[in-house]
Amino acid sequence: MKTQINGTDILELGFPEGKIIGIALKINSKRNGFTRDEMIANFKNVLETPENYIDDKIFSKLAVALIEKSNEKPEDFIALNQNPNAYSAYGLDHIEDGARKQMEVAMKLPVTVAGALMPDAHQGYGLPIGGVLATKNAIIPYGVGVDIGCRMALSVYDIPEDFYFENEAKFKKELITNSIFGAGHGFHGQYKSDHAVLENETFNMNPFVKNLKDKAWSQLGSSGGGNHFVEFGIMEFAKDDAVLNIPKGKYVALLTHSGSRGMGATIAGHYTKIAKDECKLPEVAKNLAYLDMNSQLGQEYWLAMNLAGDYASACHEIIHNKMERALGATILAKVENHHNFAWKEIWNGEEVIVHRKGATPAGKGVMGIIPGSMTAPGFLVRGKGEENAINSASHGAGRQMSRTQAIKNITQTEMKSILRDHGVTLIGAGLDEAPMAYKDINQVMEAQKELVDVVAKFTPKLVRMADDGSKED
Repeated sequence: MKTQINGTDILELGFPEGKIIGIALKINSKRNGFTRDEMIANFKNVLETPENYIDDKIFSKLAVALIEKSNEKPEDFIALNQNPNAYSAYGLDHIEDGARKQMEVAMKLPVTVAGALMPDAHQGYGLPIGGVLATKNAIIPYGVGVDIGCRMALSVYDIPEDFYFENEAKFKKELITNSIFGAGHGFHGQYKSDHAVLENETFNMNPFVKNLKDKAWSQLGSSGGGNHFVEFGIMEFAKDDAVLNIPKGKYVALLTHSGSRGMGATIAGHYTKIAKDECKLPEVAKNLAYLDMNSQLGQEYWLAMNLAGDYASACHEIIHNKMERALGATILAKVENHHNFAWKEIWNGEEVIVHRKGATPAGKGVMGIIPGSMTAPGFLVRGKGEENAINSASHGAGRQMSRTQAIKNITQTEMKSILRDHGVTLIGAGLDEAPMAYKDINQVMEAQKELVDVVAKFTPKLVRMADDGSKED
């Protein structure tokens, strides 16, 4: 039975995003003898009639904050559109209300041109994860996300399926030797990698970005924490693929998922704060604060975002190069795609900025990888270029449990059992990344049949993730 109350629970009661959520969570942390249901009931009452709680010993601060919020003058903020355009949604029956509400707010921004919600969507900060938003001449740092340029990278080897099962110990050794995980973790001294991305002139753009270079160098080629992984699996092509020039069959493949590490997170935090100072939006939309692309700050963020994306790509390149050398294998195909990014694209004949926060580019013929979980298949796909989806698809299965919920509701025994049933060897990872915390990938793929064609199926066999409980995504 659920006993905890988190920010999502309070948002769903109707509380506005922002500091008021923090006040409520602080009150809840003390609990003051209330059960979860009693605390929820009290929160509802305070929200409905805050004036009755101004002198209450427990809820007075929350009540005063709500009253102050209600007295804010609309003219102090950039007005939201009252009649926003509709957005396209896929698999809507399996998308939580919080994500829908966030998308509805995003569609009210005066700079919004179009929007779409992918079937793996769930609530995030500002734009929901799985949200796609096209804007006119404006960039939203939280529309991109914290882990800028996070991506999937795939190498399909000329190694048959049987060879993996006959040599699993070797693959395990190389996986441990050639990958490193955990928030804040990196390399030192002679173990540091080198890459042309470190010579990118954008590092000299301003003192803020320049100061990130040493940290970027130390973490180059590492994978971070949270849902990031490096894994070996079996890639099955049910038929010949002429574009990739790969015959029908089953091959060993390496799949990696990670992003721009500490550098990207620092850039996201820095420019989000600037955007909120520059772009005063109502509380419900404040995490969607945007920067004008014609402004110096807008251009700074754009360049920094692209640098972080290039850096994330370099991290994957280093991992895949190391593994290729270690295995002595020939790569038949490499595919890479990213999310948590913004692109300049043409929409209805005009240039727009397309934000894909946890969404995969799926223009016509564009290759992508959509993973499931550590026990569920992933899919190599080719985009169909569906305009209603703004040429996008999901970036994975999507969470159906928050990290907190997963840790509370899933046992180690249950996790070990499902891994054993699927023949998956796991190195690292906590209960927050248990397969049961994710939606059914087959259901997600069914909901986006009009967005992508499946080219091949990837079945994970040997998975490595951070084991430090890191929440870095």
